[in-house]
Amino acid sequence: MDATASYVLLLGTLAFFGYVGFTATAEREMDSDTFLSARGSQCWVRIGLSLFASGMGVWILFAPSEVGYYGGFWDVAGYALSSATPFMLLAYVGPLIREQLPDGVTLADYVAKRLGRPMQVYVGMISVLYMFTFLFAEFTAIGKGMDILTGMEPLVPMAAVAIVTAAYTAYGGLPASLQTDRFQAWMILWLVIVLLLILFGADSGQLIDDAKAYNPEDDWSKGSMSHMDSFESGLALVIAITAAEMFSQGNWQRAWASEDDEALRKGAAMASALVLPLVFVMGFLGTVVAGRGAAADPSAAFFYLIEDSGSLLIAAFVVLAVALVCSSADTLQSAIVASLARDLSDGRMELGQARAATIAVIPVAIYFASTMDALSVFGIFLFADLLAAATVAPVLLTLWPAVSSRGALMGAVFGLASVVAYGAVTSNLSTGLGYLTSPTNEAGLANLGVFLSALIGSAFVTVAGSYALPDE
Repeated sequence: MDATASYVLLLGTLAFFGYVGFTATAEREMDSDTFLSARGSQCWVRIGLSLFASGMGVWILFAPSEVGYYGGFWDVAGYALSSATPFMLLAYVGPLIREQLPDGVTLADYVAKRLGRPMQVYVGMISVLYMFTFLFAEFTAIGKGMDILTGMEPLVPMAAVAIVTAAYTAYGGLPASLQTDRFQAWMILWLVIVLLLILFGADSGQLIDDAKAYNPEDDWSKGSMSHMDSFESGLALVIAITAAEMFSQGNWQRAWASEDDEALRKGAAMASALVLPLVFVMGFLGTVVAGRGAAADPSAAFFYLIEDSGSLLIAAFVVLAVALVCSSADTLQSAIVASLARDLSDGRMELGQARAATIAVIPVAIYFASTMDALSVFGIFLFADLLAAATVAPVLLTLWPAVSSRGALMGAVFGLASVVAYGAVTSNLSTGLGYLTSPTNEAGLANLGVFLSALIGSAFVTVAGSYALPDE
């Protein structure tokens, strides 16, 4: 694709989203609560579109197809389900938490009320680690995607996206992110539908045959929709990603931005219904690539299907990639600042400081995005996922009045201890300790036993500890 046209598409799309973000709050008064929560302002359709757009980062062009390339049917199904289950869970527990804390912004706000300041800081730290990793992974992905599609130097789209999204998010906060989400959601939906129709319309029979075939050249790739032996790793993905997404504060900001509980339930259900089939189809296309032979870069498996497409299709993908990265990047920036302002600074951060923090996050994220390789990013994601899996049960069990603050804190600690115990029992102590930083199996996939031990161990100790050490 012509370099000039690539830059025009990139900058033009960013300029449009920048305009939408700035105009969203140009004529309204802004205080810290509005900046961080946009409290009670969104109907269910807007909440559904916002949850969908903010969850659909540019990762969708990379991660599902790579999972499909390596794992086959159950990994694809697990990844798709894990993308939808956080919204399903939000639809159920969100109204319960809103009822107990009407003036909240983040999940850790609720944790502070039920479990105290130490647990709030711990949950806030997990949230920031997970969201910051997600943010620089998104910048890495847009750099890589634009390089593949147009040959553009990766640092250029990284910096351009970071500057524009940080500018309108620092100015308009969550209201600006919500406004841009509406346009991004519709753009993503229409572009993806059209592009998939083009791919499947070309020769759907051949696509299905390739998806069923096993990779004839790459022994590591089991990427066939006929491969049914990856159930455990698929289930591990559901547990790991669902737990981690509970600590993505962008979802919780939207819980309090909903105009009422019904808007939250219906909006979250809408997001689930949109996300699940889309992620599954993208994973399916990864198995198509695997059936055709070894890919030089499996993380870019999907792009092998469009590498010979015409300029018009490539141009559409450039716009799609920019819309995807903007929809998640502005959400993550706003959510990270919400956690810093409410959880780590104990609500003492003023509006001007929150805006400055939005800008300050960007250079650090760009540095990590430009220096870390995909394997390192994947490792940090899994580490954050494990921390979340060991903490999500103690947090959500607090909806049961009998759970105590000391019991929940013990549960979070023993969730990680359960991982070490699992490794020691199944292998040795060294293996158990290694699972804390690398919770994978011998194939490099998410280890079901590790994540189950964290989830079950933390839940058991939370309940037992709450009975032994009840709150006064």
